[in-house]
Amino acid sequence: MTTKRSLLASSATALFATAAAWYAPCARADDDVIAPAPGMYGLPDDNATHWGLGLGVGMERKPYTGYDNKTQVLPLLFFENKYVRVLGLGAEFKLTSAGPVSFALRLRYSPDGYRESDAPILAGMDKRKSALLAGGAATWRTGLGILSAEALGDVSGASKGSQFKLGYDKPFRLGRFNVTPHVAAVWLDRKTVDYYYGVTAAEARVGRAQYDGRSTGNTELGVRTGYALAPNQIVTLDVGTTLYGSGIKNSPLVDRSSQTSVRLGYVYRF
Repeated sequence: MTTKRSLLASSATALFATAAAWYAPCARADDDVIAPAPGMYGLPDDNATHWGLGLGVGMERKPYTGYDNKTQVLPLLFFENKYVRVLGLGAEFKLTSAGPVSFALRLRYSPDGYRESDAPILAGMDKRKSALLAGGAATWRTGLGILSAEALGDVSGASKGSQFKLGYDKPFRLGRFNVTPHVAAVWLDRKTVDYYYGVTAAEARVGRAQYDGRSTGNTELGVRTGYALAPNQIVTLDVGTTLYGSGIKNSPLVDRSSQTSVRLGYVYRF
């Protein structure tokens, strides 16, 4: 029973982390907004069909100057079988495995866009669209933790950029709790940074100089926790921080060097 509850808690944690893409900061690329690779967070590797429903609440603030904290509530959906995994705004198509290393194709909607009405500093800026990202990923499960790598590109034509991530997760099971500290290094190419943080000559104003974005690296730190209220009911908490690279921090649109997020969720797994 304890093992079953731990698996349920792990699955729910991954589910809520994925749906939290609704609140993800701009240009942030992390495994909180993609379907995890097989085995991550204790998800089972069997071929059975799994699904669940729930509700999530998230609070984050984009790094733009004057952008207010926003709290959002959304439904959570999880579905998985032998070939595909759907988690919130992300989907994963399972490929082959080579021993402890698994491979997958990933598709994710990334709500990184903004409107000029979102913050005073954005007044007069052209609208930036959210992106649909696609690419490949590999995950290596070891006794010391889970290593992951992914390469995604914008296939929607918004920024037309790409991003690459290396991550490390270390799950712990503490009775009815599942705790997963995680860290990641994320590289964003010039097109991505310029699209979301750049200022064109036509958009330049007093107090908002022209800025050509350049490639940069972010560092992400956090802890995900799941608690089994009952065999089918899970409460999750995800607290994380993103440390922005110089390409983002130097933008005249930005007034902070880091971003903290908090997400709370409830999931019922069938």
